[in-house]
Amino acid sequence: MSSVLSYESLVHAVAGAVGSMTAMTVFFPLDTARLRLQGVVNVLLTTPLWVVNTRLKLQGAKFRNEDIVPTNYSGIIDAFYQIIRDEGILALWNGTFPSLLLVFNPAIQFMFYEGLKRQLLKKRTKLSSLDVFLIGAIAKAIATTVTYPMQTVQSILRFGRHRLNPENRTLGSLRNVLYLLHQRVRRFGIAGLYKGLEAKLLQTVLTAALMFLVYEKLTAATFMVMGLKSTRKH
Repeated sequence: MSSVLSYESLVHAVAGAVGSMTAMTVFFPLDTARLRLQGVVNVLLTTPLWVVNTRLKLQGAKFRNEDIVPTNYSGIIDAFYQIIRDEGILALWNGTFPSLLLVFNPAIQFMFYEGLKRQLLKKRTKLSSLDVFLIGAIAKAIATTVTYPMQTVQSILRFGRHRLNPENRTLGSLRNVLYLLHQRVRRFGIAGLYKGLEAKLLQTVLTAALMFLVYEKLTAATFMVMGLKSTRKH
């Protein structure tokens, strides 16, 4: 036991810790890039499924917008077949550009969550469960509101069948996105960019608030079990 707790062991432990910290600091930007790349790969792999899902959900709906062309799919396989046949395989990736931009939604959410938490901790020594729940809800509400216009455009581009696209071109470029944003503002005003926001907030805000609450509680429990003092006060 004495050999384990010797001065030499302490030197090795400190050296290992410093080396680990140095390596983490040097390569942390690469780890951040890896996470961003994972988000991009996820978008590219799942966008075709979201395109088909969006079209199937909206099939049969009555649209007041005359620019939208109705679809008639018998199922998922038929939807894939018709899209590839009539619009080309790249149409399965309609809306990819706004989807890539929406990867930043969680970043905005966590930025505001940590900022609000730090502000509260300046005024009190500990955050209650209600505090965590509320700041989690506020952070998600801000992130959703900021990115919602892009989500609206994303849905329109995924649907794809409208007279903006008579030649069935692949949609999702910056030009298409800006055009659709301009058209919605021109027709419906700024409020047109936020149609359906209430339902989206109900869907995401409570879920995110609960997630942050569980996250903080699990973090505190983990530090307690390990016998460590957490720098997070909640």
